[in-house]
Amino acid sequence: MNHTTVLLKETVDALNLTGGETIVDATLGGGGHSEEILSRNSQVNVIAFDLDTHALEFATKRLSKYADRFKAVNENFSAIDEALGKLGIKEVDGFVFDLGVSSYQIDASGRGFSFLRDEPLAMTLSDNPAKITVTAREVVNEWSEETLADIIFGFGEERFARRIAGRIIEARAIKPIETSLELADIVSKAIPARFHPKRIHPATKTFQAIRMAVNAELTAVEQGLAGAWGRLKHGGVMSVISFHSLEDRTVKRFAKAKEEAGEAEIVTKRPMGPSDAEISRNPRSRSAKLRIFKKL
Repeated sequence: MNHTTVLLKETVDALNLTGGETIVDATLGGGGHSEEILSRNSQVNVIAFDLDTHALEFATKRLSKYADRFKAVNENFSAIDEALGKLGIKEVDGFVFDLGVSSYQIDASGRGFSFLRDEPLAMTLSDNPAKITVTAREVVNEWSEETLADIIFGFGEERFARRIAGRIIEARAIKPIETSLELADIVSKAIPARFHPKRIHPATKTFQAIRMAVNAELTAVEQGLAGAWGRLKHGGVMSVISFHSLEDRTVKRFAKAKEEAGEAEIVTKRPMGPSDAEISRNPRSRSAKLRIFKKL
């Protein structure tokens, strides 16, 4: 699994590990944050969550030498409160959320996240059919033109959302849209060539929007933060990395509300971003924002 963990040192530094802590990695992915936490202190335990069984298998193997201090859970972080309750965990010393989709899921999962490959349209973060309620294929072939335009504009912040939605409707009237490459071609042609962005594929925002709708990602973030906060010890820390402005806004609002209620101290008055060196090594990190807040 090829995945470069973003803002690794900054995220784990914020947890102030001294030994004896239980940390929850709410978004395990390739296991980068969990490995950094476990390797820093031999007295720290990690519980990690991920919907993707491939990610869990890979990370569990990667972290096998820490097996006595590491537990992986096949669940979305939106259900983190209930899941921790089932494990008998009443309080946690710190949480790490990395809200980005892993490079593995984009590049190699085969579920249609990439607009550069001809893959079946799924865009589901889970690979378990029992946990999937809607796929990208259903979204683009069954949802109304108005709804498509709204999600592409709302989640993707795409200025040509209505044109793109219209072209999707026209295309699916001829035949169902089955693959990521088909969808990417439709979107690219809907956006006038002179407005194609220089650094990213023209379908990037639309794919992002559909993925967020399929996985109800903003709702999951709200539920995950609330559930985690309920389990966080006083003095405990939450480190949250987001890659999308709407997700970052959700995190910022959550922390601000807790601060105004006298329940939190916001450690990062402004979100931390990757260094120029990190962006050079990993261009996908460029939009990352890290917010850190402590429970009072």
